[in-house]
Amino acid sequence: MSDESGAWPGEELSTVFARLADALDPRHDVIDTMDLLVQAAVRHTAAVEAGIVLADMEGTLHVVGSTSERTSDVEEMELGIEQGPCLDSYRMGMVVDTPDLNEARQRWPEFVQIAEQRGFRAGYAVPLTLRGQHLGAVNLFFDRVHGFTDQDAAVAQALAQFATIGIIQRRALADRADRASQLQHALDSRVVIEQAKGALAFQRNVPIDEAFTLLRGHARSTGTRLHDVAEQIVNQRIDI
Repeated sequence: MSDESGAWPGEELSTVFARLADALDPRHDVIDTMDLLVQAAVRHTAAVEAGIVLADMEGTLHVVGSTSERTSDVEEMELGIEQGPCLDSYRMGMVVDTPDLNEARQRWPEFVQIAEQRGFRAGYAVPLTLRGQHLGAVNLFFDRVHGFTDQDAAVAQALAQFATIGIIQRRALADRADRASQLQHALDSRVVIEQAKGALAFQRNVPIDEAFTLLRGHARSTGTRLHDVAEQIVNQRIDI
């Protein structure tokens, strides 16, 4: 049984991988996989926040998962100004380790300013890539410099690799139109989830992040997809 935050008490990393294995099931929603990925990255590393971006058929990146509103803001701004570790990681298909953001100011001047204003001091971006297929990247943020260990790096890369394999296997037999449709579904789901977060925040008079915690917790405790719970909230079919 999960707690209200959606976290599983005493959850071992092996359990996280077992749950990520659900990504291999075509019936599993990619949005839930991405949410599990960013939550696990924070829970099992020193990162304080995490976000994930996926590319559409034209190679344009979109934010499809994050652990908080400030992370979403930073990721959206990073895509808007077209500079930052997540973008470089996706484009190069390589890990981009930034143990001290201040030292990367010359490389990404606008991004570093934005990230530091949000309280981030370091970053670690891992590509979602396999055999030349570049799907996106996951970005881990830290509130202190040089706070990332080799073990953290191994966990982050393993999580990203596992999720990547799941997504690629789901797409293996899909044609171009189907793949575009899958991403569009992910983007549409995110819109519904954002609407549900806003509705819950208004109903409960709580911050957006707390509203998302309630939504996520309800989805996991009932074994329901995030999109389906969000849709029910937006259509006023359930009250959580």
